[in-house]
Amino acid sequence: MKRITAVLAAGTVTVGLVAVALPRAFAAAGCRVDYTIASQWPGGFQGDVKITNLGDPITGWSLAFDFPTAAQRITQGWSAAWSQSGTRVTATSMSWNGNLATSAATSIGFTGAWSSTNPVATNFTLNGVACTGAVTPTTAPPTSAPPTSAPPTTPPPTSTLALAHTAGRVKVSGDTAQYSWPGVYFEGRVRGTGVGVVLNDHNSDYEIQVDGATAATLVLPAQGTHWVNGLSNTEHTVRLVKRNESPWSTGAFGGFVAVPGGAVLAKPAARTRQIEFIGDSNTAGYGNMSTTRDCAGDQVNRTTNADRSFGAITAKRLNADYQINAISGRGMVRNYNGGDPGTSYRTFYDRALLAVDGDVWQPGTWRPQLVVIGLGINDFSTAINSGEPWTPDSLVAAYRTAYHGFLDKLRTRYGSDTVIVVTAAHMSNTAFGDATRQIVQERNARGDNRVRHFSYGETGLDLLGCHWHPSAADHQYIAGQLSTLIGTLPLSW
Repeated sequence: MKRITAVLAAGTVTVGLVAVALPRAFAAAGCRVDYTIASQWPGGFQGDVKITNLGDPITGWSLAFDFPTAAQRITQGWSAAWSQSGTRVTATSMSWNGNLATSAATSIGFTGAWSSTNPVATNFTLNGVACTGAVTPTTAPPTSAPPTSAPPTTPPPTSTLALAHTAGRVKVSGDTAQYSWPGVYFEGRVRGTGVGVVLNDHNSDYEIQVDGATAATLVLPAQGTHWVNGLSNTEHTVRLVKRNESPWSTGAFGGFVAVPGGAVLAKPAARTRQIEFIGDSNTAGYGNMSTTRDCAGDQVNRTTNADRSFGAITAKRLNADYQINAISGRGMVRNYNGGDPGTSYRTFYDRALLAVDGDVWQPGTWRPQLVVIGLGINDFSTAINSGEPWTPDSLVAAYRTAYHGFLDKLRTRYGSDTVIVVTAAHMSNTAFGDATRQIVQERNARGDNRVRHFSYGETGLDLLGCHWHPSAADHQYIAGQLSTLIGTLPLSW
């Protein structure tokens, strides 16, 4: 992964796909600002900005900073009202994120343009106060901070996963389970009139589901315990699921907790069926809940729901545990429009924590009987740009070679009994579908008859999701087609 490091007078910023907090010395008086270039491509980039209020509580804020070059400019932003005059950028709070208590934080973001160089922003101010790194209270501090939610009455167990079931790619760190992939879920059982979820991930959206129904939707939740109350005083199942993608960050689940008089019960048993879904934005459920095809970055994040993707729907119908290991914009050898050259989906596949270079996930008991792969839309959906190392023929050849290598990896990891479905979405460019069919034919000719082909999208889809992606109705339709195919496969479950 490419990293760019810029040294400022007040500190050092690491710029790349990994979000790294700025040192305390960079913070403005009464605040800290973490500025991260989450991704960068020729002429464009995505910037993430986390604002932490270190001073007295504020009601309404205005953040300002300078771009070092005149060519850097904001093209669109989210979670704030953005404006730019020359190199000076201003972001003003929205109605829902303007109140910041002491030590509270909020995150905003934007996409921008650049030319020649893309240095990090400087000269941050919050409500007109320059960054000094000192906190000078203007009023007497409160003797105690008002609680934002009921305190947990049942502390998480020594191992967070002792009382919570998950099949996702997680890493236990202290009292938390860390993760990055979309669709990761944690399941538990509680008794009582409420349940709390201990969570630390302000970059993602979640659903808390109780007894099979959505009880709460958490949008960029603050660190802490999030409660669902008013339940009947009996036993309940609870499920926390991550809805969207945030490959630049790491979330942390700290367990389920009970209300006074209640209890966290033994976790549900793991399911005997396991399915792994590997893919790109179609597999992730990109913008599938949107009511319009025209979506800004924030709309994509709010309307993506991996729990309503065709993979999750299919697995639930089969009562299977599942993983959705999907990254939008990534291909088998070539990313969307040739972006981020030198990397591909395969760069990240082996990780539990996507933003951590060198991270390796340990499969443990994960041995899926079925793997469904959907990689190739980004390899072939855009024309090859000048300067890319491909011709149409060499791209197909490289794709086929890499795909065979990826299948070999899966065979080594999961064994010869696992059924692998190679998937192709319908495109006007037939190279994708033709290449996947040829790959399956070649595997079958080698004697591996547990590799099958599945195609979808030529008919039956409205593509009303963000940026012409499958809608929620489309994901239901694809799940139906895939379920029909699964019924014909030689699965040992």
